[in-house]
Amino acid sequence: MRLSRRALLAATTAATAFSSAPPASAARHPKRLHTGFERLLANGYAQLDGQRVGIVTNPTGITRDARHIVDVMHADDRVNLIAVFGPEHGFRGTAQAGGSEGRYDDPATGLPVYDTYLKSGRPLADIFTASGVDTVVFDIQDVGARFYTYIWTLYDCMEAAQLAGKRFVVLDRPNPVTGRAAQGPVLHKEFATFVGRQPVSQAHGMTVAELARLFNGEFLTAPVALETVLMTGWKRSEFYDTSGLPWVPPSPNMPTPDTALVYSGTCLFEGTNLSEGRGTTRPFELLGAEGVDGRWAAAVGELALPGVHFREAYFAPTFSKFQGRTIGGLQIHVHDRAVYDPVRTGIALLVTAKRVWSGFAWRSDNWIDKLTGSTQVRTAIDAGAGPDEVVAGWQEELAAFRATRREYLLYR
Repeated sequence: MRLSRRALLAATTAATAFSSAPPASAARHPKRLHTGFERLLANGYAQLDGQRVGIVTNPTGITRDARHIVDVMHADDRVNLIAVFGPEHGFRGTAQAGGSEGRYDDPATGLPVYDTYLKSGRPLADIFTASGVDTVVFDIQDVGARFYTYIWTLYDCMEAAQLAGKRFVVLDRPNPVTGRAAQGPVLHKEFATFVGRQPVSQAHGMTVAELARLFNGEFLTAPVALETVLMTGWKRSEFYDTSGLPWVPPSPNMPTPDTALVYSGTCLFEGTNLSEGRGTTRPFELLGAEGVDGRWAAAVGELALPGVHFREAYFAPTFSKFQGRTIGGLQIHVHDRAVYDPVRTGIALLVTAKRVWSGFAWRSDNWIDKLTGSTQVRTAIDAGAGPDEVVAGWQEELAAFRATRREYLLYR
């Protein structure tokens, strides 16, 4: 099955060769990044010709001049856009974590907006069928972490499109924290949830088009008819601020690319009784709880983790954990992102928090196991392991994932 899927992917790539050739404008601007949507538009929507199109997107689906691609496509007679599908937080991004906008008609375009959040398999396939689309397009800005739900919206929509007999087209965007390497523990299938459907490392180091190829080749029961429209001008070593693209928060608590940089490590604090900084202006950079003081920043600072400093901090979240109460903790300051390891840093923060604060506790539902993908991290920390010992516990599985991942990379 694996060989036949990869043969199918190779054939698909050959059939859509335009997506790997730079547009004419690239010669004039050799260092300018062109997103998948920009390349689709420049090619006159050729891949969507004669198709009734639905698009899975959110506020991050914008052009370089900050217009939403749904508005652009709806106004263009060359594409027949008939439906929009919204993920977690919604198409227009108004819902907080764990919420969506439901079914409604978009006031700006009149297009029907369908809710995909927490829908998968046959129920989601039935939504695609009811919408009347022939082709489902995906264009959402990811942040590079396995537990960020948009990549599993991608997975669920690919699976549902296959069940419904629809084509699936992925418009690529940069991984904002680079595509240099996969890092962190790999999900065990028995811990699969919407924050991790399949065995992928905690920081995957891939773009959504690369992930789509990985899903199609390794994880879907039957591959979908997949096409990808690649970027030009992006290198795996580049961070988002080199792209020239405007940053739109992919979710309400992802305000800046700096947030994305730390998120694949500090989101682990969602699995504890400490605040992960929701309700502050620096979510996932500010961490703390009542009773925590400067000893935590001092303890983690003594580890001399590469590329990062820690500052004792006090703050009062406006919502979520400790709403309206002043708590103590620390702020993460990344000073050299080229050597910063967000996952190892997140583990070090967990280890030191447990050592210096007697009130430390995991969430009672062991949500940390869903975030890390197994019991390994939690049980190792509870047994008194240090950061290096915890990190060593996932290296064999990570090496295997890296080998698989390598086959699906599309950029240098």
